[in-house]
Formats: sequence, C-alpha cells, structure tokens
Amino acid sequence: MKTSRAEQKRLESLSPFELKDTLISLANDNTRATDMAYLNAGRGNPNWIATEPREAFFLLGKFALAESRLDFDEWEGIGGMPQKKGIAARFEKFLDTNRKEPGASLLKKGLEHGVGKLGFDADAFVWEMADAIIGDHYPEPPRMLHHAEQWAKAYLTNEMFAGKKPKTDFDLFATEGGTAAMCYIFDSAIVNKILHPGDTIAIMTPIFTPYLEIPELAKYNFKVVHVEADMLNKDGLHVWQYTEKELDKLADPGIKALFLVNPSNPPSMMLPPDTMAYIKKITETTNPGLTIITDDVYGTFINGFESLMSTIPRNTIGVYSYSKYFGCTGWRLGVILINQDNIFDAALKKLPAADKKALNARYGTLTLEPEKIKFIDRIVADSRSVALNHTAGASLPQQLQMMLFSMFAVCDETNKYKSNCQAIIDRRLHALTKGMGVKVPPTKYAAHYYIELDLMRYIETTQSPEFAAWMRANFEPVDPLFRLAEKSSIVLMNGGGFDGPEWSVRVSLANLKMADYEQIGKWLREVMEGYLAEFEASGGKAPAKRAKTAASPKQASGKKSTAAPAKKAPAKKAAAK
Repeated sequence: MKTSRAEQKRLESLSPFELKDTLISLANDNTRATDMAYLNAGRGNPNWIATEPREAFFLLGKFALAESRLDFDEWEGIGGMPQKKGIAARFEKFLDTNRKEPGASLLKKGLEHGVGKLGFDADAFVWEMADAIIGDHYPEPPRMLHHAEQWAKAYLTNEMFAGKKPKTDFDLFATEGGTAAMCYIFDSAIVNKILHPGDTIAIMTPIFTPYLEIPELAKYNFKVVHVEADMLNKDGLHVWQYTEKELDKLADPGIKALFLVNPSNPPSMMLPPDTMAYIKKITETTNPGLTIITDDVYGTFINGFESLMSTIPRNTIGVYSYSKYFGCTGWRLGVILINQDNIFDAALKKLPAADKKALNARYGTLTLEPEKIKFIDRIVADSRSVALNHTAGASLPQQLQMMLFSMFAVCDETNKYKSNCQAIIDRRLHALTKGMGVKVPPTKYAAHYYIELDLMRYIETTQSPEFAAWMRANFEPVDPLFRLAEKSSIVLMNGGGFDGPEWSVRVSLANLKMADYEQIGKWLREVMEGYLAEFEASGGKAPAKRAKTAASPKQASGKKSTAAPAKKAPAKKAAAK
C-alpha cells in the first residue's frame, strides 16, 4: 500500500532512526506479498567480526580459570584469584602446550611485544590480563587499567595520529562505547564550566543525528551554528568538504565548541590536511579557546588517517569506539582521549574563585587537593556522580577485550586485517555503483563506510531543472525511500535527518552481502527512472541527453518491469565518496 504524501510529510519530522522503523514495516509487508528479499542498508552495524582477538580472549579465559583454581580449589565449583608471582612463566608454558589452539599465536606475540617493546614487567602484564578476564573486582585505577591503556595508546597512535608519536602524551578513559563517552564529556564540560548552558557551539554537518539532538536538550540548550559541507566539484556535485567561508564561522570567539564526526557520517569523508590546518590556524589566532570534540570511529577505514587530536592536540577531546572496525558494538568499547597539555586543565586554573570553591567541594571527598584533579579524571568521577568514583570505569572483561583488539592491530605489522576490511567495503561500493550504472569517483579522503547520495542535485545537474522542479512540486523528499521499501523491500535512511540535503539518502556499505548492493543500486536507478516516466507522462519534456543503462532489477531476474524503459542512470551522486 502506497503511503500518502500527507503521511510522509508527518513522518519526516521524526529522527531517521525512527522513520526507519516505518520503512522496515513497509518493506516487510512487501516481502510477505512477494518473493523479494528484505534488504536493510540503513544499519551501520558491520556484518563481520575480528575473530583472532576473540579467540585469544576465550583461550586466555581458560588459562585464567586454571590460575584461579591454582590459588583456591578447596570447594567444588569455587576458585580463587589469579596470583601475580611467577604467572608469566606459567603463561608461557600454557601457550607452549596450547600452541596450536586458535588465539595462542596472538597471545604469544602480544606477550613478546608488551615486554620487549612496551617495556612491561612480564608478571604484572600477564596478571592484569588474567585478573581482568576473571572480572573479580572493580577497575583499578578507575580511569583505565595500566597495560590496557598502553596497548590502546599504541593502537590509537598508529590509527588516529598517522603513526606519529605525539609530542606530549595523552591520557585515556575507557568507556562503555563511544555514546557513553559523548554523554560523559558534555556533562563534565558543563559541571566544570568548560561550557555553559546556552553557549554557542558549531556542528560540522551532515552528522550522526543524535549529535544534532544532544545540544537541544534542556540541560544544555546550546545555540547551534552549522558548518556545512557545501563544497561542490566541477560537475556541481557534492564532495562533502568545507569551504573556507564555512570554516570562517569558527573564527568567532563566541563559538565555544566545535562538534564533528571525522570521517563524517553519513558521507564518510575525512577532513583533508588543508582543512585541518585552517582550523588549527583559527585556534592559534582568533578563537584560541575553542573546544573541539571529535568522534573518529571511522578513521581506521582510511590509510594514513590523522585526527584533529593529532593536529590540534591542546584544544581537542577525542572519542574513539572499537565498534565498527572490529565488529563489536555489543561489547560497548570506547575511549576518551585528552592530551596531557590541554586548554581544559588550563581553563580550570583560571576559573573565578567562587567556581573553584564549588568544584573543590564537589570533588573534595576524592583528594585533599581537589583543585589539582585533571579534567579527564573529573570526567571519570562525574560518570559515577563523584560519590561512586571508586566503582567507575569500563568492566575488566571489557577492558581486556579492548586490549586484545589493540594488540591484534598493533601486532598486525602488514595491516592484513585493515586491508581486508577496506576490501570488503570497496567491493560493496563497486557493486552498488554497478547497479546504479555509474562509476566510482576516485578520492583518497573517503572511508566508504556509508555513502550519501543527493538525488535532487543529480537531477538538477544531469537531467533538467524542469524535472527537478516537478519532483519538488509533487513529492516529499522521503518519497524515494518509501518507494524503495514498498516496491523492493529495501530500507535506506533519509540524509535530511542527518542535516544533509533533503533529497539525499544514506546507504550503509557495512551490513549486507556484496550481491545485495548491486540489487540496491539497480532499484535506486529504477525508482528514479519511474519518476522520469511519470514526469514525461504528465507532459514534461525529456532531458536532451540520455545515457543507456543496464537492465532493471525485475528485468535482470526475468520478470517483467513495470517501470519505464531504462534511460538515464540517476544518482551519479555517488560522488558522495
């Protein structure tokens, strides 16, 4: 059943994640009525996982339980706690005995690298791993386990700092995923007067929808300035980058913070070096107090990625989640990064006396010198309402799995896993664009985890202004999504909900099989050709030039197509990548 324009208009006000539920319902209805497969490319959760660090986790668990029984086995079904003395030698013996077991090789390489290159005491390192996987007490220290932090630093230096060791070290706080990290950062920034309710902040758009919604919450009530990715290529299509005119908005010292995802979501484009340099110049001149909060979860999908954490370390609070790269959203593994030389600790020292007094009272139960507590440690305390600071931090098994993911990546000196992940995405992108009948435009700044396709801009630049005007007059921007769901059981997300162009759609390349993406591409093309057929039937003049395209999905499957004959492949806006 076709959804009315009035109903579409009503649903447009929803978050794309809520609108998606309606599209899923329509797609499932079509699946039940036809033999079409249900394809949901609206999800960002990857459909692959890193196996070796999980194998290491389960093998390590076997060792840790043996250590527990070694400590205490007086009662059946009850063990003790792993003991530190001599545990490294026992671990090496265990690995030698189980050398053919999955995960043993990574644990052996990790032990050698940790002791030989990171300078760990062998017993202390192995004991932390064994004790963590048992999970028999609260994290100590609460912010992050010592060896887990060092492994994460080594991994993030490779992936977020382009392998360049920062001049000044950074601290990490292990959190229950990147979303928890964002919540903690904003709350502590308000509590510690880094930001104030009603402040003006900038958001680089398009962006993950919840990041548009958080600033509007009553407890923040931020005034928001959008820095839009308005740059176009010579063909008039989006490249999802920022002109200097847009970046100049950040020069206003009235803007207290900059919020971004890099590479972006949905376009999956990283900030190029010249853009980062331009923002850095702003922080060194007109707006030195600018707080930058960057979510870099997709950075690992681009070789040589460098974060603003690296280029503007003093001003930047970094957030990284292990979820997408290792396929572990269910583990809830994230970190907050803050350079040890930062503007936030400096700002705390400059607060008015009344504010210092109030904050000293807040944190006074933690230390006799609360004014010396660093901002990152205040975030830790605030995450548990200060009074429960001793129970703060991600659980020990979570931190252990995070350590193993980091270890796996650091010990993968040929970057085989990274290359494989990138190849998975690349193959799916080529399948999608093959189905659409367009080529993949080259760019070294694209992660390709998602793509954002601006259907209207494609029509305007490659079809005709008259066709574009007819579309706007007769349909809602989300109509293509409803047609896809109702006719082909395909679910995509509306780019307008990410503060992107209203007529754009987001396609996740992370969660379906390669062959599915070719079908999605064909159906996208067929839906757009259907609009063109309706335009011509209404008396509209066909575009002067029409490119020959491949067969529609129905034709390809041997079924008769109800759409207009293939004429011109729309959505060449794959220049989203």
